[in-house]
Amino acid sequence: MITDYSIQAVAINAIPLIFAITIHEAAHGYAARKLGDNTAYMLGRVSLNPLKHIDPVGTILIPLMLILTGSPFLVGYAKPVPVNFGRLRNPRIDSIWVALAGPGSNFIQALIWAILLIGLIGFGVDERFLVAMSQAGITWNLGLLVFNLFPLPPLDGGRILAGLLPARQSIALGKLEPWGFFIVLALVFTGVIGTLWMEPLMVFFKGILYFVTLPLQMIF
Repeated sequence: MITDYSIQAVAINAIPLIFAITIHEAAHGYAARKLGDNTAYMLGRVSLNPLKHIDPVGTILIPLMLILTGSPFLVGYAKPVPVNFGRLRNPRIDSIWVALAGPGSNFIQALIWAILLIGLIGFGVDERFLVAMSQAGITWNLGLLVFNLFPLPPLDGGRILAGLLPARQSIALGKLEPWGFFIVLALVFTGVIGTLWMEPLMVFFKGILYFVTLPLQMIF
């Protein structure tokens, strides 16, 4: 994540980060619409307009406070995409697919940035800004992918886990949702998520990305 808040660093990270967040949220709404719920679509949330997904607290206030306090990491969240799970054709299973759509979109974006990076290096394009932006695109998207898969609501991983658990346990997990983000923040600040969740899973997904792009790497 961002550890350098210079103008150049912000410029390098801004485009991939905006795309990562915007497409992630739009993907949830798109999946919900395909599976029977038009709520997000009717509210204009199946959109690539970043302004549609900005949350004043999670997207602006919290990251700004972290930047001003010199935090070594940056966390935040976008406005949750509204989904009426009761309208889904198969609520229990389809809710899992809706939740997976966001992280899945981040993996696809990471793959696209990786292909761009391989192409830049392979063709000998000496453009440091694009190379750095491609690297940032990979990092941000894998970071959002892994962070959102943490199995606690309201994160996507929590919704996936709720869909997989028996009804009683799923209801119990859902009761944590009002406090979920505060619990996640506490785990972030204490380093638990970073050390025990983010780091090993980032290595895992980077390995998958390397394997998927290996044929292209061999060409160059």
